[in-house]
Amino acid sequence: QVQLVESGGGLVQAGGSLRLSCAPSGRTFSRYAMGWFRQAPGKKRQFVAGISWSGTITNYADSVKGRFAITRDSAKNSMYLQMNSLKPEDTAVYYCAAVEVPSDSSIPPRDVWEYDYWGQGTQVTVSS
Repeated sequence: QVQLVESGGGLVQAGGSLRLSCAPSGRTFSRYAMGWFRQAPGKKRQFVAGISWSGTITNYADSVKGRFAITRDSAKNSMYLQMNSLKPEDTAVYYCAAVEVPSDSSIPPRDVWEYDYWGQGTQVTVSS
């Protein structure tokens, strides 16, 4: 069974940094686009960042552009989200997701419904 496992969440003060990790198990996600989403209490799950197979294509939500960086390490079959200059409004449960795509030039999807595999989430809390 395919599983995505997130780690690295926690409590941090505004202006601080955290690095989230996503480690798939059960298969190699080498031909999959992957993404990070977040969901705050009472709100819909929203796109944060996406990355193509090789990592050459990335896209970001406007709210995190310039502060967050998504990367992946094929050798470790893992994906990361480096979060800098964190704000209280970044507080949410963060989820990693994956979907098989036809090529490395495919733009990582931005919609929840486009992803087939999800992790259980990791809590990120930013205090003011």
